[in-house]
Amino acid sequence: MSQKFIFDKKNVLVLGGAGFIGSHLCEKLAEDNKVICVDNFSSGTERNIDQLLSDPNFKFIRHDMSKPIVLEEFTELADFRIEFQGVQEIYNLACPSSPKYFNKNRISNLLANSYAVKNALDLALKYQAKLLHFSSSVVYGGRLDDSHRVSEEEIGLVDMLSDRGAYDEGKRFAETMVKNYHDVYNLETKIMRVFRVYGPRMPLDEGHMIPDFISAALDERDLVIHGEPSFSSSYCYVDDCVSAALKMMESAEIGPINIGSDININIEDLAKRIIAMLESESGISYDKPMLFMTPLALPNITKARELLGWMPLVTLDNGLAKTIDNLRASKGLKSVNYY
Repeated sequence: MSQKFIFDKKNVLVLGGAGFIGSHLCEKLAEDNKVICVDNFSSGTERNIDQLLSDPNFKFIRHDMSKPIVLEEFTELADFRIEFQGVQEIYNLACPSSPKYFNKNRISNLLANSYAVKNALDLALKYQAKLLHFSSSVVYGGRLDDSHRVSEEEIGLVDMLSDRGAYDEGKRFAETMVKNYHDVYNLETKIMRVFRVYGPRMPLDEGHMIPDFISAALDERDLVIHGEPSFSSSYCYVDDCVSAALKMMESAEIGPINIGSDININIEDLAKRIIAMLESESGISYDKPMLFMTPLALPNITKARELLGWMPLVTLDNGLAKTIDNLRASKGLKSVNYY
């Protein structure tokens, strides 16, 4: 579509926009754009976007992206004048990612990493929009060792027939689709590979380590580590992840580019830090590993730093404090100063 019908603001489509990362992205984008958030609440919730529903620059559409969508058919988007202006940017985050309910979501993951990606790309083709696809560190396979930082040129090794294959191999296939649409149709597509992200609005009791640790510490329950005491990971605060996405969309880079923290954190040390911050009487206990909660590769973020001018800025302590405040509020508890 011709871009001559550009009005006061860009139309930006966020697929999976009611999810944890997606809702933060929508909130930031709505400051300067007209944002269309599409979600089917498979892992996102309306609570994540409640604060945006009264914003005239934000519209929500409930839809499963594994099925095609015609934006012009939604009367609630009339003010965005899709038929004239089209869509300028698409962010694709549509994929359920609950460790606890991973087995239940296996088919949904297959569809999200195939049909949903195709439908997102077809929208980009229809509107000649830029598309940024959120991929994952899982495309590299498991961690080689704690000292290695994986770079984008590494192919990785994933067992496509494993119990995790629907997500891990699915994410690899999704990248293949994005790359081929870029090559065949000359679409401006981009891929960022996201490593573990945390922050406010992460779902509780779904196997995500940080919110579950904080919730347990607030309730004076044991913090349960699923795995060995040697388990470690890196953690990137959600605002830093959103900043990277905005920088990449505005850049000429197509990626893939690693986005995450390259600092390795032992999970037991993380649990102890949360207990100390909350002055909790909680202990630490261990349980069997979860299928979807395994040691992942650590990122080499040289490309992000040199090509996007990006690096994670929020320290772990500051990010944890913000996440704790959010969970305190959701439990009806008062915020406190942790320093």
